[in-house]
Amino acid sequence: IPADSRIAADGRFLHADALTEGKLKQIHNLNDIAAMRGQTLAEMALAWLLHDGAVTSVLVGASKPEQLLDNLKALENTTFTDRELSVIDFISRV
Repeated sequence: IPADSRIAADGRFLHADALTEGKLKQIHNLNDIAAMRGQTLAEMALAWLLHDGAVTSVLVGASKPEQLLDNLKALENTTFTDRELSVIDFISRV
């Protein structure tokens, strides 16, 4: 956990004890999919939200200016294959 992350520095909403081995496994598996898509996990997460036509806005909660610039990269690839969506859904439910 990075020392400057919200989970380490601000415990109002995120708590380190919530980061279980199971959650870390989900994060690593989702990160693998993102890497195969040429995205960071954050980019893929935003792209996943934006690919849904019912979503009209997304709050990113960036705490640093460079995070906003990184988040914009999500717009470069908001298309998902049916297989990617199926695997993301499966990983998220485990």
